[in-house]
Amino acid sequence: MPSYSRVALVTGANKGIGFAIARDLCRQFSGDVVLTARDVERGRAAVQQLQGEGLSPRFHQLDIDDLQSIRALRAFLRKEYGGLNVLVNNAGIAFKIDDPTPFDIQAEMTLKTNFFATRNVCSELLPIVKPHGRVVNVSSLQGSKALENCSEDLQEKFRCKTLTEEDLVELMKKFVEDTKNEVHEREGWPNSAYGVSKLGVTVLSRILARRLDEKRQADRILLNACCPGWVKTDMAGAHGCRTVEEGAETPVYLALLPPDATEPHGQLVWDKVVQNW
Repeated sequence: MPSYSRVALVTGANKGIGFAIARDLCRQFSGDVVLTARDVERGRAAVQQLQGEGLSPRFHQLDIDDLQSIRALRAFLRKEYGGLNVLVNNAGIAFKIDDPTPFDIQAEMTLKTNFFATRNVCSELLPIVKPHGRVVNVSSLQGSKALENCSEDLQEKFRCKTLTEEDLVELMKKFVEDTKNEVHEREGWPNSAYGVSKLGVTVLSRILARRLDEKRQADRILLNACCPGWVKTDMAGAHGCRTVEEGAETPVYLALLPPDATEPHGQLVWDKVVQNW
């Protein structure tokens, strides 16, 4: 059996919270840190910046919207490391409040990346996560707010403990379809594509954690969603009240939960505290 180094991977890590998470992991994680970005030049520039700080991340291109790109990354991780120890799903998009793009287009694009692409990364990479691995899906309390603004019927569906991944996918598709048909409010949805996408990520995290318990309980893998808070980034704008370093704290805390930890698991965590939702 070859002896592999441990490895942590961060998606969407060339700037913002993802960059701060990669930096912290370079400082604290015992193993290699792979910084991924859709744009190769920006990703390599981010790696050079961290190298200038005396850190040594590796770079690998990843466009989470492209299944082939995800699979190429999986092949790299298998070959170089025999799998994966820590996965931080940080990549995501958000339209600005005053963006003139029609709401149905915003809904389709936001869910495509934040929910469906994140799900694809989980589908492809979870099977190669090693025992005692840690998976962190960067979500948002905007998802919890979106849930509160859903109809009672939808709230019941999202909160159902036996909701399957397939059921959740159908709900996410229905939201996009309802926005196209201009009936989403009538059908009980809130007016926040970002909020619904992050609601999807939070619920997906609970479903995936439950599946890990059923199929790989002995491996003691912990999978959680988290909210980094409202951070000053290109995505959130300058009105954010937190620095990217503060935004990285909870994701990094979850990524580095000790090997003997049994919780949190399948939870939404904010400021290192499990949230009821």
